[in-house]
Amino acid sequence: MIKKLPFLLLLISSCAFAQDASFFKPNLLRKELKAVKISTSLTIDGLLNEPEWNLAGLSSSFIQVEPYQGKAPTYVTLVKVLYNRKYVYFGIICKDPLGKKAIRATDFIRDFDETKHDLVSIAVDAFNDKRNAMVFATNAYGVQRDFLSFDDLYYDTYWDGLWTVRTNRTDSGWTAEIAIPWKTLRYPKTADTIQSWGFNMYRNRRLSNEISAFSPYPRVFAVTHMDYAGILTNLQPPPPATNIQVTPYFLASYDHYTNFGTTEPPHDLSVKVGGDLKWAINSNSVLDLTAHTDFAEANADIQVNNITRFSVFFPETRQFFLENASLFGIAVNQNTTDGSGGSMNYQPFFSRSIGLDTSGNPIPIVAGGRFVYRSATLNYGVLAIRQQGANDLPGTNFFVGRISENFGSQDRIGALVSIKNEPGGSNIETTADGFFRLGESNSINAILTDSYTTNTGQQGLGGIVQYFNTTNYHKIWWTESVVTKDFDPQMGFVSRTDVIGTTPGMIWYYRGDLLPFKDLLLAMSPGFFPELYYTASTGQFSELDLPVWPLSINFKSGASLSYGITASWEHLADVFQPLGVNIAPGDYRYIYQEVFANTDPSKIVNCSIDYKTGTYYNGWLNSVDLKLQFAPIPNISLSGEYNPNYLNGVGELKTTAAVNLYILQARFALNPRVQLTGLYQKNSLNNSNNYNLRLSWEFSPLSYVYLIYNRGVNSTINNMVIQTQTQDHLIAKISYLQQF
Repeated sequence: MIKKLPFLLLLISSCAFAQDASFFKPNLLRKELKAVKISTSLTIDGLLNEPEWNLAGLSSSFIQVEPYQGKAPTYVTLVKVLYNRKYVYFGIICKDPLGKKAIRATDFIRDFDETKHDLVSIAVDAFNDKRNAMVFATNAYGVQRDFLSFDDLYYDTYWDGLWTVRTNRTDSGWTAEIAIPWKTLRYPKTADTIQSWGFNMYRNRRLSNEISAFSPYPRVFAVTHMDYAGILTNLQPPPPATNIQVTPYFLASYDHYTNFGTTEPPHDLSVKVGGDLKWAINSNSVLDLTAHTDFAEANADIQVNNITRFSVFFPETRQFFLENASLFGIAVNQNTTDGSGGSMNYQPFFSRSIGLDTSGNPIPIVAGGRFVYRSATLNYGVLAIRQQGANDLPGTNFFVGRISENFGSQDRIGALVSIKNEPGGSNIETTADGFFRLGESNSINAILTDSYTTNTGQQGLGGIVQYFNTTNYHKIWWTESVVTKDFDPQMGFVSRTDVIGTTPGMIWYYRGDLLPFKDLLLAMSPGFFPELYYTASTGQFSELDLPVWPLSINFKSGASLSYGITASWEHLADVFQPLGVNIAPGDYRYIYQEVFANTDPSKIVNCSIDYKTGTYYNGWLNSVDLKLQFAPIPNISLSGEYNPNYLNGVGELKTTAAVNLYILQARFALNPRVQLTGLYQKNSLNNSNNYNLRLSWEFSPLSYVYLIYNRGVNSTINNMVIQTQTQDHLIAKISYLQQF
């Protein structure tokens, strides 16, 4: 059956695509919006009351993407564009007869969750190559969200650009006024010429989840699918000029340790200075330098109690490594919410291998640099970092080199080399990759990596290839992966070694006339996501999972309800220890059921639950992940997560136990620029209690004052005696961005 499955999926795909009349190709006649040049400067206050705004013509009407693709929107959205020698200005009008009563927002966090907010999002393709975009979004309270998109496939989601926005809310809707410095944008530096840029914009009126766009695109895509974008005309950028950002910082910290013996001093007071420099050499090339790099303000990792055989992937959150992450961090679609790609997570270069130990504790970075060149046809970059010796780890040098070439409409081939050099030897990874778009609906993505460790002679191979077929009515994928036993990507991440994986899948989308209760439901999307794994070194069967989700409902409110059942067959060659329980080698068969549901995430009170129950190896497992948020006003957000795992008769000792994880988070915001956040995590698995408090003030764009308090408490049992270790860290940091 597994061998016949790809042909069945492709057959279904072909039939469904033939019937997908609403999946349209880009219009050859692109929709236009004319920008108007002004000689004055505007006050950014969200009011749009300066006389200069009367000079700019309003855009034509937007077109619905959801819920009724191609129809006129119920709520009018208009946009105007002005520019002078320093800024490009966007004035956006979001009309709504309910006015302020209709606006939804649950917090003031930068790079907010778009499912919880009213928002407008602008995508700019200044090189007009129909592949790449800079995205600037805001909610109705002026909270910023920005990222870079490449081929609508890779994203620098944590990129923070230098730009300003203010909004105004009235009884007839809301307006946004945005000023983006020319120096923030990347565009052809041809002096005194008129340019036209790829441009698109969408609005989500969150109360009804109506999404409308300036230039329409199929609902299965995002606004960053730039071959569907319109054109922003009549732009006359200023001639090339110096474009350097310098961000020095000053940090003072106090550390206190209890019951660490001689491994740590009881008290430590230190002062640290350092900073970053960014030089946009030209429109294609950017140089970043860093010295005494500090990440005190980075978000703490949210803990996870893992019950699978796959390692947990923690995302990068440190700003220096997030910029241009899409160029260096190549990967095949992995662990996505719809299951595409299966549980395998494969990334040849993972920046968390630098400056962090295996437990996520920071290791000082002495200095580093990154050079990146991007154009419509060629992209390349190098990254070099010197990591200081600490915690019994030697000083280490890291190097990454990357090159990729674009060809065709959206095809790409590339290579990546990473070297981790420390006393005694080096770990070298060499990677080749490619992405090929076979029309609007079909694509193939592939990565192949060789790893070699010089001091041991260990050499291994890892690779993954994935086919995707995507339309408005279905998503189909087929993924093959192989990771040999000796594959050792010390600067990368792989969730499982010594494995050969086959992970196909399909999701059907039922919309419109195919749905009952059309006023309530947005879509039904049942799916099937089988995963088959063999041990690479022996060819022996390892695992087969057959998840079927016959019920998956998305409501127009943003709520959802899903039910799935999974049958698993596993052969354990070695002892497996989930949640501290020993499971002996052998063959196991078990079945569990899962229910996932969430309420409207934009409401004042919203929640989600993920409940799993069923047999688990030789016993039983009940697992719940319950999340609750209370946001009475956007300035206040309180949330909690409770994750109990109940084991009954599991493992060699037929263990019955409860492992509980508690997470509490709070955010109090005076405005989007002054915020106090708190995080508390308690995990019974390792008897830990962790606290994080952070007060942040963005006193100037991308310039911050931070006051941070971290506390960690861990309890261990030695010779029947409970020993508690605590560590307290108090940090004050100020950074200032100056642009030249």
